Order: sequence, then structure tokens, then C-alpha cells
Amino acid sequence: IELASLLDNDQYLKETLGLKSESVLTLFIPNTYTFNWNTSATQFIERMQAEYKKFWSAERKQKAKMINLSQSQVSILASIVQSEQMQFPEERPVIAGLYLNRLRIGMPLQSDPTIIFAIGDYTINRVLDKDKEIESPYNTYLHQGLPPGPIYIPEISSIDAVLNYQKNDYLYMCAKEDFSGKHNFSKTLNEHNRNAQRYR
Repeated sequence: IELASLLDNDQYLKETLGLKSESVLTLFIPNTYTFNWNTSATQFIERMQAEYKKFWSAERKQKAKMINLSQSQVSILASIVQSEQMQFPEERPVIAGLYLNRLRIGMPLQSDPTIIFAIGDYTINRVLDKDKEIESPYNTYLHQGLPPGPIYIPEISSIDAVLNYQKNDYLYMCAKEDFSGKHNFSKTLNEHNRNAQRYR
């Protein structure tokens, strides 16, 4: 309860971490940590902050700078990239490159997992057109740019997939028609529509 109230306290988060309650989850780097049973909520946050600083090496900070994203924004994008490809991590740098292309040209990310997060129903298998009209800062169909926070805590490999993204010209992706869980990537809407037709 003490930890939950700290993570919801915007004044504490801003003064201590320079974060908001929407983006505080970007502080947590998934790893194995050892804690004493009597660790207080404040001590836990301090430890997470120390681990975060250790994780964000000069090299990683430089890579984030090269793609014009803050450290929090890298984690937010990584959470979307990972949500789009849970099964085949090798596709994540490709997807990261695609989304960075969209961000660069001001094109909405149009990510279905952000809609599912906005609705809060994780049993949804297919996002419908009516779902894409839901008013939420996490609706990346309605709002350009990144949402205000991660849609969950991304793995280190997903953060690194964004920082080491594949340079490509892709703007679109569609699930492969063989239902393998992989994607067809395309540069043009016409090409994407043909991929989508094959999938359907």
C-alpha cells in the first residue's frame, strides 16, 4: 500500500525522480534483485533509481539521443514494440525501426496493443474500428506520437531493440498469412493492403 501510494504521488515522483505517475514504470528495469524483507517503499524506489542509473550507461544515453527520445520515451516505445511481437524477439528491432519512421514523419503509431491497454480488456484478440475511436491518451490511432506512459514494463532486450533499431523504410506491418506470429513489412499502403488481403 505504501509503495502504491508513492507511485501515485505526482509531487513525490517529480521531486525525487523527475517522473509522473503515468511514466514511473519506466524507472523499473526487469532483472533479479535481492531485497531485505523489511525494505521500505522509499528504500525500494531508491534502489530502483540506482539500478536505472546503472542501466542507462553513457552508450545507451547516446543512442537514445541519436533517435531524439528521452530514456522514458525509449521504454514507452519498447513496451509497444514488445507488445506487437511477443513470440519472435528478432523482429523487434525491425518493428522499432518502423515506429521510429512513423514518429519522424508525424504519422500516428496506430498500435493495437495501445488500444487494448486503453480499454483495459486483455482478452481482446482483435481490435475493431469502433475501438479505435475510444478517447484516451493511449489511443495511438487518434493521437500522434507516443502515449504518456508504457503499456507495461518492457524487457531489457526490448529497450535495446529500440536503441539498436534496424534502419529500414517500413511504415506498415501486417501479420503473416501463415499465422506463424511473424509479420510482413511494407513501405507503401498499396503493398500493405495486399498483405492485409492475403492475411484475411
